[in-house]
Amino acid sequence: MYRAPLRELSFVLEELLGSQSLAALPALADYSPELARSVLEEAARFAQGVLEPLNKPGDTQGARWTPEGVVTPAGFRDAYRQFVDGGWPQLGADPVFGGQRVPLVLGAAVQELWASANLAFKLCPMLTHGAVHALELSGAPQQKRLFLPKMVSGEWTGTMVLTEPHAGSDLGQVRTRAVPHGTGYRLFGQKIFITWGDHDLTSNIIHMVLGRIEGAPPGVKGISLFIVPKVLVNDDGSLGARNEVRCVSIEHKLGIHASPTCALAFGDRDGAGAYLVGQPNRGLEYMFVMMNAARLAVGLEGYAVGERAFQQAAEWARARVQGRPPGTQAAHAAATIIHHPDVKRMLLTMKSSTEAARALALYAAFQLDLGAHSPEAARRTAAQARGDLLIPIVKGWCTEISNEVTAVGIQVHGGMGYIEETGAAQYMRDVRITTIYEGTTGIQANDLIGRKLARDRGAAMSALIADMARELQALTADHVATNATREAALGCVGLLQAATGALLRMLASAPELALAVAVPYLKLCGFVIGGWLMAKSSAIAAANLSGPEREFYEAKICSARFYAEQVLPNAIALARVVESGAASVVETDAALV
Repeated sequence: MYRAPLRELSFVLEELLGSQSLAALPALADYSPELARSVLEEAARFAQGVLEPLNKPGDTQGARWTPEGVVTPAGFRDAYRQFVDGGWPQLGADPVFGGQRVPLVLGAAVQELWASANLAFKLCPMLTHGAVHALELSGAPQQKRLFLPKMVSGEWTGTMVLTEPHAGSDLGQVRTRAVPHGTGYRLFGQKIFITWGDHDLTSNIIHMVLGRIEGAPPGVKGISLFIVPKVLVNDDGSLGARNEVRCVSIEHKLGIHASPTCALAFGDRDGAGAYLVGQPNRGLEYMFVMMNAARLAVGLEGYAVGERAFQQAAEWARARVQGRPPGTQAAHAAATIIHHPDVKRMLLTMKSSTEAARALALYAAFQLDLGAHSPEAARRTAAQARGDLLIPIVKGWCTEISNEVTAVGIQVHGGMGYIEETGAAQYMRDVRITTIYEGTTGIQANDLIGRKLARDRGAAMSALIADMARELQALTADHVATNATREAALGCVGLLQAATGALLRMLASAPELALAVAVPYLKLCGFVIGGWLMAKSSAIAAANLSGPEREFYEAKICSARFYAEQVLPNAIALARVVESGAASVVETDAALV
């Protein structure tokens, strides 16, 4: 049974990040720890009571394609109705359109609960939220009036429609054709891998589609963004005729079976009615608003599923009786496997990695809140730069580490983990996509070094490294384990600084060398930033050991110590790869691979 980690979330939000300081920002004046706890408690009830019971049946049954449209698994329609009745689609949206303004960091914490309980379900409102945000920033007043209120309420859902069969992630090859027609456009083309591209949860689906207006420049500079409703919308907001948008198939996937991944055909005859968003040929710029939001959301999906896998593995280990741990008397009865050192090691690996990933993702969301709402321009600029820098690290590292976490979860179960009935395998199958969609880890790494580091010549990263070093040097605790964790984290910050310098030199002289070690560099960043945040967590815990929650804080110290001793050393190897491992890639002929 899934148990929402509410105490963990409140620790990160209030004690590690100090998110209560957001109330000093005029746009977030209504925020408070009490509000956050109330929202998370209600979200936990919905996640545990409604979404989690549908997770395994949804995986077994899966979404089903029919000529009339996609049919979702039993219980999903009712769950979505309860989701809407609870007002959850409104969380984080503009109050002008019926939303409830809350910090992004709280919205991210809530999304973790949906993703842990039922990742397949969570993807639908996630994409709607991204579409809403893109329209809020880039849509025309009439478009906002027609679409946003019903999308914010959850009456309609939204999608992000990029990929084409011949192009994959190369959006410069988009061929979907847009032909001017009256005050709008007619769209012709086919798209694949469209998450929740068709379903039976709502009366309309608002597709945000990348296409190319006839005569537009080639490549990414000629891409425009269009609103294409499944059902056309009249000027008064009522539904009109069915648009020429058709789901021709759904994918048969490794995981997230209850989430329909669709192939969509636009314009079988006269063309699908479409509305241009913003200016022609700026579609990729507008779509990146959705993509950045989605990348943060996918990063947290990684550790959210990791959290669920850890909970199940720990429950199994506490109940499974097998063998006697070393050091026990031979006459004693067999013990539960959680007492075996290697099983304990695996569980600590899962636990500490998930805690580090959660801290990193929520820290990034907190920086984006400061970047969006701080009244001081300099603070806004610095926080936004840091949030932007962290997005590819959150997306790449949190999902990569969670693929390892869910695999370890199967190992804890032993042979029974390989049997679908135990449920451990579903978490590994579901989380596998997170390193791929919304940009693979390689794409995230290229973004990190090619856009984020190259754009400011490493200034944002240098500022982060300086802040980490300064804060770690200032940490003091009358606790041996906490001080050892601090020293380990500080040493790895130095490794990251040296590796960043080496990477910047490669970018300046031989970019292909930098690209050859981009993913190791991204992972290095994740491990080191995670180590910094775990060291801070340990220091906070050490200062609270005399209080009523001693056991909680002791567990924090143990988790941070394990991370420093058995997880963080990955940074040592990765730093070496970044500084001296590129030539073996670049100098190997492709024919020899």
